[in-house]
Amino acid sequence: MSGNLRLLTDTLEQARSEDRAALIAYLPAGFPTVDGAIDAVKAVLDGGADVVEVGLPHSDPVLDGPVIQTADDIALRGGVRIADVMRTVREAHRATGKPVLVMTYWNPIDRYGVERFTAELAEAGGAGCILPDLPVQESGTWREHAEKHGLATVFVVAPSSRDERLATITEAGSGFVYAASLMGVTGTRESVGEQAADLVRRTRATSGLPVCVGLGVSNAAQAAEVASFADGVIVGSAFVKRLLEADDHAAGITAVRELAGELARGVRRSTAGA
Repeated sequence: MSGNLRLLTDTLEQARSEDRAALIAYLPAGFPTVDGAIDAVKAVLDGGADVVEVGLPHSDPVLDGPVIQTADDIALRGGVRIADVMRTVREAHRATGKPVLVMTYWNPIDRYGVERFTAELAEAGGAGCILPDLPVQESGTWREHAEKHGLATVFVVAPSSRDERLATITEAGSGFVYAASLMGVTGTRESVGEQAADLVRRTRATSGLPVCVGLGVSNAAQAAEVASFADGVIVGSAFVKRLLEADDHAAGITAVRELAGELARGVRRSTAGA
């Protein structure tokens, strides 16, 4: 069964045709529970997100800040498994028809088996994977299986990436390029910074893939700022924080749906184009 790389590509192209950036949300599977996470993912997609990344919780999430680390810890203590991640992808895609990716560190896939993981993700309707710690030069096996199953391989670039390195990464990737807006870990910030715009410019010089910016966006104004120069705006910690601060499950679902709506309006506010 083929995955939904084409759906992801078409979704990003549709946003571009509307002269706006795409809104990409992130939420970890299993947080606050498996069923609760599925409800939250559906809510952000219903609220206005174009694409969602489902995080595979990890005990040592080196790219993630304290908010997502807290959520991952709760999910892991709750016993979340890769099967739960696949179920989250399946139910979210089935309910909304929108592209759903998995964001994961490499070790869980390596232990699970690349062929098994890619086949199950495609069967679940997944669009691909974001792999922040998989070196491009060691990604051949993954990319072979991902391509066979119609899945995107999204690599992460950072402001420290030299132009030659950017070209190597973008040539190997598919779907889009995840541009980390600044050095450091995920989390909400007061300002996204000029580094992000420069990184997008340099990345676009190497590839025709859409360039989507994450790390730091937490409100509609920041979303509009990033949407003025990027093809997509990625928001994670702000959604997770809403769930962590909610008094109960219903309040959390309402909060993430409302935030998705605010951010969706933000990515449409920019008139500079993506």
